[in-house]
Amino acid sequence: MKPSAPRQWSSLEELSDDPAFQAWIDAEYPAAAEFAPTARRQFLKLMGASFALAGLTGCEKSPFVAALPYVSQPEREAIGEPRSFATAVLLDGYAQPVIATTYSGRPTKLDGNPEHPVTKGRSDAFMQAAVLGLYDPDRAQGPARHGEPVTWKDVAAAIAILRTTWGSDQGDGLRMLLGPTSSPTLLRQLDALRSQFPKMRIHLDTPAGTTARAALTTAAYGQALDLHYVLDACDVVVSFDDDVLGPGPDQVRNARGWAASRRRAADRPGITLYAAESVPSATGVVAGERLIADASRMARLAEALASALDVAGAKAGDLTPTEQSWIDSAAKACRAALERTIVTSSACGDAATAVWVARINDVLKGAAHTLKATRPIIGPAGAGTLADLVRDMRAGKAQSLIILDCNPAYAAAGVLGFADALKQVSSTLHIGLQRDETGELCEWQLAMAHPLESWSDARAVDGTASILQPTITPFYDVRNVHQVMAMLLGEIDPAPDAAVRTTWQSAFGGEFDARWRAALHDGFIEGAAPFVDATPTTTGDMPADIASEGLDVVFRLDPTVWDGRFANIGWLQELPKPLTTLTWGNAVSVSPAFAKRMGISNGDHVEVEIDDRKVAGPAWIMPGQADNTVALYLGYGRRRAGRVGDGLGYDAYSIQPADRPWLAKGRLRKTGGTETLAVTQLHHRMEGFDLVREVSADQPALPEPKPQESFYPSWPSSKNAWGMVIDLDSCIGCNACVAACTAENNVPVVGKDQVTVGREMHWLRIARYYSGEAETPRSFFQPVPCMHCEQAPCEMGCPVHATTHSPQGVNQMVYNRCIGTRTCSSYCPYKVRRFNFYDYRTPPEAPEHAAQNPDVTVRSRGVMEKCTYCTQRIEAAHAAADKENRALRDGEVVTACQAACPTKAIVFGDINDPDSEVSRLRRDGRHYALLEELGTRPRTTYLARWRDNGGGQG
Repeated sequence: MKPSAPRQWSSLEELSDDPAFQAWIDAEYPAAAEFAPTARRQFLKLMGASFALAGLTGCEKSPFVAALPYVSQPEREAIGEPRSFATAVLLDGYAQPVIATTYSGRPTKLDGNPEHPVTKGRSDAFMQAAVLGLYDPDRAQGPARHGEPVTWKDVAAAIAILRTTWGSDQGDGLRMLLGPTSSPTLLRQLDALRSQFPKMRIHLDTPAGTTARAALTTAAYGQALDLHYVLDACDVVVSFDDDVLGPGPDQVRNARGWAASRRRAADRPGITLYAAESVPSATGVVAGERLIADASRMARLAEALASALDVAGAKAGDLTPTEQSWIDSAAKACRAALERTIVTSSACGDAATAVWVARINDVLKGAAHTLKATRPIIGPAGAGTLADLVRDMRAGKAQSLIILDCNPAYAAAGVLGFADALKQVSSTLHIGLQRDETGELCEWQLAMAHPLESWSDARAVDGTASILQPTITPFYDVRNVHQVMAMLLGEIDPAPDAAVRTTWQSAFGGEFDARWRAALHDGFIEGAAPFVDATPTTTGDMPADIASEGLDVVFRLDPTVWDGRFANIGWLQELPKPLTTLTWGNAVSVSPAFAKRMGISNGDHVEVEIDDRKVAGPAWIMPGQADNTVALYLGYGRRRAGRVGDGLGYDAYSIQPADRPWLAKGRLRKTGGTETLAVTQLHHRMEGFDLVREVSADQPALPEPKPQESFYPSWPSSKNAWGMVIDLDSCIGCNACVAACTAENNVPVVGKDQVTVGREMHWLRIARYYSGEAETPRSFFQPVPCMHCEQAPCEMGCPVHATTHSPQGVNQMVYNRCIGTRTCSSYCPYKVRRFNFYDYRTPPEAPEHAAQNPDVTVRSRGVMEKCTYCTQRIEAAHAAADKENRALRDGEVVTACQAACPTKAIVFGDINDPDSEVSRLRRDGRHYALLEELGTRPRTTYLARWRDNGGGQG
């Protein structure tokens, strides 16, 4: 590697050589600042919400029962032996199929179902963190009326009275509002309720954009459709502000397909992506050619590409030279690939872009290979909108309102005024997991069971159905959604699984018992949704462009708390957001050029105004963002999330328009205040100039590293020698690996104040780097766990030999030897060690075993910790192999990060086995060691990223 390679930088402060940044770096620990004396109290508050410690921060006794030894051990239950259950958790109504690992009846870890056609064993951050939501002590713990506890018998009596009222006018005054669902059982029950009360109205609340997606496909194809991208069949992808690889229900499937195509050839990248986007995204980071354009320009760009590809009626339009160059390049690639091309537009974009994209795909004949369509999986069909419901409420047409699994008092567009309209409804009933902003306003609040303690069903994004089975007995006085629906249908004391069994009894027929058992065992039922023909519309007026005056204000779902539903999960609050590395809040994202004109710095308070509605928040200068675009992130500003999620960030819903909820015109001004954001990228910073390396088709291999001599003899190796290779070309920065590591290894949550001063405890970080100018940078992701060096400086530096080298090459921490000198961290050039500045452990009487992995030690104050290569999994595999009197097989030991990664970017195995996958990758021409000039000889190494347009760094 030559020192003349392009400089890689991690922040604007570093790029500009800010003196304050240098002072930060000069300190051995950014955490040297004094911490508030109330820190211990704050830790207990956070840990209480993150590890089910209800009752510790207040006087009210929690109904949660601490994990205790069995008095009578259940049959077939071996103490300390994990059991696995195939089930699913939910995201935006879709099933995320999982294998739940339980210890003594307590689920502690979720991983993707390896047999499911969508996930193939992979997962995302939301799936990994779902288990913590089960143990949230701020969940609704029983039924209530006007905030006072009642019994389910009281609820049944009230529903009986309400049913009489509804029946008097056939449900004309009854309205139901629910979140998106794919549950066949719930949809069947809704149909049954409509049969009983034919004049009732059902409405959908979709803050994550389900309704918007249906509207776009209706404009483009004349009917509502679900579009499915077959990325593993693509050579070229062109994206118009569509974060194909970003967070959401389809992230795992899309990431798997993208990575498979990318690895199709050994000497070049197998798929090329052209991305036009207004705000940097995971998709833009991996794009071969990225065009920065304002969100309101996307329709014109899509039409220009359509014109270049001879789509009827399309005009080239007035483009800038940069835009024209990108269009020419993308069009040339599309013509070369034809049916192996797919063009995509944002599910939350404008209709004109969607129409042109549909017509382009039709001309390229991609529908035969790369783009499939199904009928919408999310229902119910024909449901009204939230705006329709608010109009009925204000007009006095809604006398009774049932709100099911949604939170419109928080997540509705502020202009609708849902909370005020709710006051005009006589009888309100909220069914939800939390007593949230909406539950607080309703007369009745019915506590719903978590998916991990429920019988239910749901469909994945491809339409494959899964039956949800409980992995734990409910420990609160809750009912699953189908039991509550059965009560609304007039049933008395329905069984938890009765409704689900009824649904599948008709589907399975005479083979019910066998097929039911198979569905529970496999975790899904064979058969995805059938594909349908999707022909684009060619008639009708093109949807009008958005007005050109003012700033483009785009609304984005938060990559860690989504639409706000995960705000009380500490793991996700402390998970750095991929592009900003911001934690514990949201920011108003602006471009570097705009910030310079307005005199804005990171953390400065700014106010955004749309149609006389205003919201204020801290600014974040985002390299690579379009100049006239401001991005607001949803999911924060919660008031009733719980002790973790309340009072963080600003509420972007408060100014979101109802008619165009994802793109509006507005204004921004600087207000004068400022705050320090809890951003992690500058923490644990490495010194080096070629941290992320690149190759290209012209230079497909890196130069051979020069041999390095050492004063120290090599360690003798046992039969197995563990190593890891991380493919930077496959990493999309999704943080699934970080979330999985947190869940597997009992990594503590420390809170915003501690993160701000550099004390986050993650064993694995996703470093984010840039090269080039701040206005038009190239971006890179790099996962950095412990390197497990053969010549480890930490082992040489520890005065008490608390960090040691195992015969299998694992750098180990002996916790009870550590005296907290932190010498090892000072000596580590990779900055991967974490120190417990406070005692993050929970008190002995707290039910920490419920959420924590019993195979991993919980560390105490004054102890250093770090990645262990999931040594507990290594030892478990050794034990299993010893019982069978055999050697370990390649792939038998899978670390938590490796198992979660949706792109298979992380490979772990025995480097003493020349036929192992990890050994094969270490022989690849793209292989290199991080900071190899230091001579540490790390066992964790990397594969260089492909540079699609040439110019790789050799």
